[in-house]
Amino acid sequence: MASTSSEQTAIKATYFSILGNTVLAILKWATGFFGNSYALIADAIESTADIFSSFLVLFGIKYSNRPADENHPYGHGRAEPLITFLVVGFLITSATVIAYESIINIQTPHDLPKAWTLFVLGGIILWKEASYQYVIRKSRETNSSSLKADAWHHRSDAITSITAFVGISIALYFGKGYESADDWAALLASVFILYNSYLIFRPALGEIMDEHLYDDLVKEIRDISVTVEGVLYTEKCYIRKAGLKYHVDLHATVKADLSVKVGHDIAHKLKNTLRKELPQLGHVLIHIEPDDL
Repeated sequence: MASTSSEQTAIKATYFSILGNTVLAILKWATGFFGNSYALIADAIESTADIFSSFLVLFGIKYSNRPADENHPYGHGRAEPLITFLVVGFLITSATVIAYESIINIQTPHDLPKAWTLFVLGGIILWKEASYQYVIRKSRETNSSSLKADAWHHRSDAITSITAFVGISIALYFGKGYESADDWAALLASVFILYNSYLIFRPALGEIMDEHLYDDLVKEIRDISVTVEGVLYTEKCYIRKAGLKYHVDLHATVKADLSVKVGHDIAHKLKNTLRKELPQLGHVLIHIEPDDL
């Protein structure tokens, strides 16, 4: 039930991103074209890429939450970081296009941007930061790496819009001779996008490589384990993340003189307790160790 709830939360957040990015992409393209601002057009390019990447996130969330089957006994959770890699690919591609077009425009004489574009950008910045806060909160609730990537799309979009705002402001304030400030702003935005791409890519890579990043969860598991009758203490505790779930291998120590049947019952009780107290857990494998003191 918890998995279904997390999945639905993530899906709703992704639909929110798709709708928001679609509206903003149209607004940015129109404002950039009629307002003579390449920084805004660059912003629109990123938002358009964000629409497609959000659809990828939606697919990844739905696919990664498919139940385990004969060929995938641990489920399909690893699809989510793979989708995150594709999302990063979209970000890098859009940053490259923006940088290339910015350099071309810097070398090409053009008119100053329109002053009214600043009002549009101000609203976009506020909306994108609010969108980031909403989606990142949902990514933490659901433990979704691809949703986190989607949230960072909103943040990078806000940063791109801020650089555009600054560039247009400089161009308008200083006037003739500073027309390219708008284009330099777009070029700077592409650097921010590439940096954010790394911030998104690194955790997803750690997830694929089973990197240990879950000390707080390990502590929770250990604290809960010793409350189960028969468990003296815990030894090894390994965690790997797949999709919205965390799979656990735990060594629990019990009295050495207990029968195999009693040790087996303790292991099952411990497993059930952990999954009840921590619904984000998926497979929990308990290995019983005898206390040799």
